[in-house]
Amino acid sequence: MAQRIETTDLRGVLRTPPDDRWELLRWAPAPALAPYAEFFWTVLWDLRGAEPHRQITLPYPAAHLVVEHGEAHIYGPSSRRFERVLAGAGRVTSVRFTPGGLRPLLAVAMSTIADRVLGAGLVPGLDERALARAVEGEPDPDRATAVLEDAVLAVLPAEPDPAVDEAARAVALLSADRSLTRVADLADGMGLSVRSLQRLFAEYVGLGPAWVIRRFRLHEAAAQATAGGEVDWARLATELGYYDQAHLVREFTATIGTPPARYAAGS
Repeated sequence: MAQRIETTDLRGVLRTPPDDRWELLRWAPAPALAPYAEFFWTVLWDLRGAEPHRQITLPYPAAHLVVEHGEAHIYGPSSRRFERVLAGAGRVTSVRFTPGGLRPLLAVAMSTIADRVLGAGLVPGLDERALARAVEGEPDPDRATAVLEDAVLAVLPAEPDPAVDEAARAVALLSADRSLTRVADLADGMGLSVRSLQRLFAEYVGLGPAWVIRRFRLHEAAAQATAGGEVDWARLATELGYYDQAHLVREFTATIGTPPARYAAGS
């Protein structure tokens, strides 16, 4: 059975419900799944007797296999913020693939499923209806996750794809080093031409490297906004590679829907 891991990094998960009304759990993948899956996750909520909650997420550049409401879907990497209303009580069981990790399980480039929600049968060998029944038939989150993990293990490719590791390494570099604000710098660090890097991202990640740079710096800006204390937005804009503070404010507002200072104030 998959082992639970501590859930500490909530970058991109914005304005969650009260702590006593929801829970986010994560599990480490089996060793055979490690090149393909970053972690399994479950969200449980119970808002009965409370107002519905509008949850906003700035997704990480990765695809998910999600089971909820009796259905199993593939969520392609999303270039937009993700919103949904949580009401009543419910559970979502999912796996977040590594950047590029879903590509070897498919017959299409990841760029073709970006911003799309498709039946899990898109993965050859995966019976989406049987999977949904099996996962939702387990009331225990650990056992439900184990069922999902077994299903993904059963459809892994026979041979590893080295491009998966290359794509994951490129995204990890951008996540770890906020000074990488230009695609050309990332290409140099990877030992690739800019064109080769862009092809790698289109085929395996599904979103371009410039988009990933922008998404990670917004993750950082949102995290700084809610960390407590005063935020020097002009300094932060410079550190994250924006032209100026106005550029940061425009992009933050357009993507998250609230200016950064107002977001920091909890509005």
